[in-house]
Amino acid sequence: MDAVMMIKMLVLQQWYGLPDPELERQATDRISFRKFLGFPDNIPDFSTVWRFRDRLIETGKDKEIWEEFQRQLDTQGLRVKKGVIQDATFITADPGHAKADKPRGDEAKTRRSKDGTWAKKNRKSYFGYKLHSKMDTEHGLIRDIKTTTASLHDSQVDLSAEGEVVYRDKGYFGAPTKGYDATMKRATRGHPLNIREELRNKRISRKRSPGERPYAVIKSVFNSGHVRVTTVARVAVKMIFTAFAFNLYHLATIKRREMA
Repeated sequence: MDAVMMIKMLVLQQWYGLPDPELERQATDRISFRKFLGFPDNIPDFSTVWRFRDRLIETGKDKEIWEEFQRQLDTQGLRVKKGVIQDATFITADPGHAKADKPRGDEAKTRRSKDGTWAKKNRKSYFGYKLHSKMDTEHGLIRDIKTTTASLHDSQVDLSAEGEVVYRDKGYFGAPTKGYDATMKRATRGHPLNIREELRNKRISRKRSPGERPYAVIKSVFNSGHVRVTTVARVAVKMIFTAFAFNLYHLATIKRREMA
C-alpha cells in the first residue's frame, strides 16, 4: 500500500465531502483526481480506505502526519507570530431513531453514533461532535485541533501555547489558558460591563472574526460538516484531514495574494 497515495485519497475525500464508496468511484473516473494521486495503476477500494484510517488511529500516525505538516508550515516562514484565535463548531452525525436518553456505547447500531451526544445552542439542538480549532491571526492557517463530543463545553478545551496571545469569545470567559488571555468579557449578575470592557470586547471581536472562515469553508465548500463514522476517534482522524485540506486550500489563497 502506497501511504502517500492513501493520504492524498483522504485529503480528496475531505475536500469534496465524499463517503468512502463515492471516493473510490470518483478516484477511478475523474482525471483530476487521478492526476492528484499521481496516475496510479490501481485505485484502492473503499474498504481499504476505511482500514487505512483505522490503522492511522491504532498507530497514532494521524497525529504524526498533522505534526509533520505543521513543522513544514513553520519551515516555510508561516510560524505563529502575532496571536491565535480559538473557536469551536458542531460536526453533526446521524442520531438514528432511538430516544436521546437510550444508552449508546457498545449497544449502538451501525447507523447510530456510538459516541455522539446532544447539545443545544441558540435554542437549536445538534447531535454529534465538536471540532475545536486554533487559527493563527496573521496567515489564517489552522495550527491545532481537537475533536470531542458535542456536549463538551468550548471552555473545557485550551489549545493555546505558552507565549501566544489567544483571542476567544464570551463562551470561554473565566476559562484558564496557557497563553496570554484575550477573551471577551461577559456581564454577570450584579456586574454589568463598563465602557472600557465593552470597547475591549469590540476590539477582540474584530480580531477574532476571521476565525469563522475555516468553518464556513469546511461546511459550505467541502461539505464536511456531517460525518457518517460513529466514534470520537474516527471523527478525529477525519477532522485532521479536513483541517489538512483547509490549510492546503488556504495556502493557494496566500500564494495568489503574494502574486497579485
